[in-house]
Amino acid sequence: MNSVERTDVLVVGTGFGGAITAYHLAAGGARVVMLERGPWLSTGEYEHDFKLGSSYTRIFDFTVGDGMSILGGNCVGGGSVVYFAAMPRAPRFVFERRGSVNRRMWPSAITRDSLDPWYDRVAESIAITRQGWDDVSYSGGLWAAACRHAGRTANPVPAAVDTAACTNCNWMMAGCRFDAKQSLLLNYLPAALAHGAGIRPLHEVQSIAKSPDGGYRVHYQLVDAEDYRITAGEGCIDAKVVVLAAGAAATPVILQRSAAALGPMPHAVGRYFSGNGERLNTAVLNEERVREVLGLELDPAAFQIGKGPTVANWDRLDGSLPEYTRFSLEQLYFPPGLGTILAMPGGPDPRWFGLDKKEMLSHWQKWLIIFQMIEDDNEGVFGPPPARGNADRLSQQMLGLGTLSYKPTLNTQAAWAMADAECRDILERDGLATVTPWTNDLVGAYTVHPLASCRIGDDPRTSALDDRHELRGHPGIFVTDGSAVPAALTVNPAMTISALAERAVPAIVRAARERGVEVTYGAPAPDGSTGGRRGTAPLVPALGG
Repeated sequence: MNSVERTDVLVVGTGFGGAITAYHLAAGGARVVMLERGPWLSTGEYEHDFKLGSSYTRIFDFTVGDGMSILGGNCVGGGSVVYFAAMPRAPRFVFERRGSVNRRMWPSAITRDSLDPWYDRVAESIAITRQGWDDVSYSGGLWAAACRHAGRTANPVPAAVDTAACTNCNWMMAGCRFDAKQSLLLNYLPAALAHGAGIRPLHEVQSIAKSPDGGYRVHYQLVDAEDYRITAGEGCIDAKVVVLAAGAAATPVILQRSAAALGPMPHAVGRYFSGNGERLNTAVLNEERVREVLGLELDPAAFQIGKGPTVANWDRLDGSLPEYTRFSLEQLYFPPGLGTILAMPGGPDPRWFGLDKKEMLSHWQKWLIIFQMIEDDNEGVFGPPPARGNADRLSQQMLGLGTLSYKPTLNTQAAWAMADAECRDILERDGLATVTPWTNDLVGAYTVHPLASCRIGDDPRTSALDDRHELRGHPGIFVTDGSAVPAALTVNPAMTISALAERAVPAIVRAARERGVEVTYGAPAPDGSTGGRRGTAPLVPALGG
């Protein structure tokens, strides 16, 4: 017992939800330890290939479930290292959604207006560029031109990218070698370290139990740096406050496994999962028609396949429209290792292998992929947790078999069908392209933005957390990652996850104080800026800070 390590606050995960809370708590004087399941890579270690053991396979976690697969980050910095850096704010109508529960899913304390000051805090801490038309990729410009030709609008996507430093290397998802993508490795995490926080990579948290002093004991296993199926020891750390930010595919599993020691979990732990309503359409372009109709000429040197989304269509983000008919359409291109595997050729009997697929792959430079984000029905449910981690590891790195079951409802299916039809109407008009189905129809849905598996809310029956992100029935345990977001956002969620994490900090500080931790709230942005702090100051007392 005497050898157990102790700290004030233990943070599980180093993505947006973990890094933001760790920084503020460390800057306020708390002793903070962060445990991260993945490796800690430096800028020069991000590699531009798909070889086993490269950064590409080491920093991703791909979990296959029943009807839904999830791609997420697995490294220090979490999703901020592997995301495409799109940082829009959620539309106003999102916060009024009722969904399948037929009541407002978000807590009454949170609206777009009340969250805006916290969005501003994030924008002060993470440099976000509102891209101009000179910044967009060829595929983004083509999508914009096709939208205009079809009578729709198009908008450059706000992104956490230093466009002056970006080299258009086309490997944006694999970690930025040039520090152009503003990941958490450039702001919140170094600021947390400067204030004394510690980061432990390759530490996979398994469960939480009560500690003898009334706090919590977090049990972890050390993961082998080369083969994630192998462990190299275990340990535990006692903390007065625990912040879970392991991601929406892992946080509920940790809590499920902890129920034996902590007692029953809220009903909503591991339920109401949302894939952010995501689905992809692959359009194979007809270059001749693109030239004749749009006046555009494909320049392979300008076809930035890995730059990420630069242009989106937001015409359907209209709060006056009925629920499940609102969605966004965002241009992007997955690197060939992912996009080419998952895309399917069209025809009466679509398959994702065979001669038709081979022919389609030979024209990969003519592809335009459109990313849909619709309003789904939160239909995902996690089964009993595996023996270790969030999934049964199937390979040395990256691939695991999870317990998530996702059966799309008629509402979700109809919303996807409407977005599919919109893509076809825009891109197949005048023969510009042929839009082909994605693999949802054969191997299930797919998301890079998992949400809502431990969501905040006012109703204890349908939310695992209160509106301050504290786990119901377990004071001192907080959840600040994407699993806390109540429902699909119809846009990329990183900005909203970050704003909610910023908003959660005052309540975490209050809980830590109640448990004897000498900590204050009020740190500036990581670079010392204070404008955002002034904007949120009037809101802090109501949150307990």
